[in-house]
Amino acid sequence: MRICSAQPHDLAKLLAFRQEAAAWLSRLGTDQWQRPYPADKLLATIEAGEVFMVRDGDVTAATITLTPMAEEGLWTADELREPSLFINKLTVARTHAGQDLGGRLLDWAGDRGHLAGAEWLRLDAWTTNTGLQAYYLRHGFRHVRTVQQGVAVNGGPRVSGWLAQRATGPAAHGFTDETPRPERAARHNVMPHHLDEDQNRI
Repeated sequence: MRICSAQPHDLAKLLAFRQEAAAWLSRLGTDQWQRPYPADKLLATIEAGEVFMVRDGDVTAATITLTPMAEEGLWTADELREPSLFINKLTVARTHAGQDLGGRLLDWAGDRGHLAGAEWLRLDAWTTNTGLQAYYLRHGFRHVRTVQQGVAVNGGPRVSGWLAQRATGPAAHGFTDETPRPERAARHNVMPHHLDEDQNRI
């Protein structure tokens, strides 16, 4: 399998990928990702070079967004002084479930963060999805705190405030990495509240 940067022409495919994940999550009884994600916001992250796709031949097997930008209101000023990369929208196709592809993507993200000089790999997961939270804990993340104050990008209260982190480091993820070398991670990168930092593992 190879991992590469998503391109603007992948937008429709990624939106459909998310809808497929949302339908599966609904069958599991969770409300995660039930509100449509704004296409223009996803396109902006693709154009920023922050969206990556795992391809198995011609098939898209997984996707992950990895950004140096933290959502406003989640991390403290002291934490934001520590160079970090933030994981968003980790999704694995049902056709590739059960292969720990998500775990390999987390290792790839940690390796990429290490190359960028980041100290931490951080995420905010769906607050009520305890199964997802346990998944991240099993993969070496430590729960930092849960933030429930704030507003979600699609309206309503904040729904993705379970914060966790793990140290970056070299990792043998097994992907053929076709992505460009990452830029150095900076401090104090805070995005406006315009991206839905919800997480998923399928």
